[in-house]
Amino acid sequence: MQNILVPIGSNESARTTLQYAIDFASIIDANIFVFRAYSAISKTGTMINVNSIIERETSLYLRTLVNSVNTKNVDVKLISANGSVIESVNSIDEEIGIDLIIIGAKSNSIREEIYLGKTAGSMVKQTEVPMLVVPEGYVYTPINSILMAFRSGIVRKKAALKPLQFIAQKFQPKIDLLLVKTPDYTDEDLVLDKELEKVKNSLTITENPTTFQGVLENLNSFKPDLLCVFRRKRGFFTKLWEKSTILKSEFYTTVPLLILKGKK
Repeated sequence: MQNILVPIGSNESARTTLQYAIDFASIIDANIFVFRAYSAISKTGTMINVNSIIERETSLYLRTLVNSVNTKNVDVKLISANGSVIESVNSIDEEIGIDLIIIGAKSNSIREEIYLGKTAGSMVKQTEVPMLVVPEGYVYTPINSILMAFRSGIVRKKAALKPLQFIAQKFQPKIDLLLVKTPDYTDEDLVLDKELEKVKNSLTITENPTTFQGVLENLNSFKPDLLCVFRRKRGFFTKLWEKSTILKSEFYTTVPLLILKGKK
């Protein structure tokens, strides 16, 4: 894991999110790319180039933010891009190769009832890069325990597990697996992939209508430092992924959420 992208919003947690990402990167010896998108259209017939002004202001904002944190000798680069966040993220990934996105859960939202804001939510839905979603104001702590929840032990895309395997190697955490038997499960779903077997410390099997409900029911009993789920069409947050924001009343966790690429 070499390149970490940190999209920066405009809320007060931007500094805390960046510091978390830098603290994380300092442990695993990764590079940080601090990113912010902007949109502007130059008006015909004016002497002022609106795009250039906004680009300078965006770059200044990023530099000021980086100067306000402890970079801990981590290589931090700045990226400002004119266009949508999703298009920009995909372009950056194609150009330099992003291994992980670290983003604040509420990158731009100021609404207290929001857990996952529009920017983070749309990136979960529309990018294929693994994401680490950091709760608002969360300060980095060592990852000593992970709860990984899923509805099937089948892993067809082995690359999906790479972020988890990397974290397991670097941090040596206790990894508890939570296999949620949903009504449509098969016997095949209950057999763990050999790569999951390698990382697990324990396995708990529970029966719930959805993986999402299984997590809600069991999260407090494990008290993990990190929650890990798969993002796929028929998996965790199946219904919640249909929109770009998630309310705290629908789902909320006080620990970072690692979202892996889809398994199937």
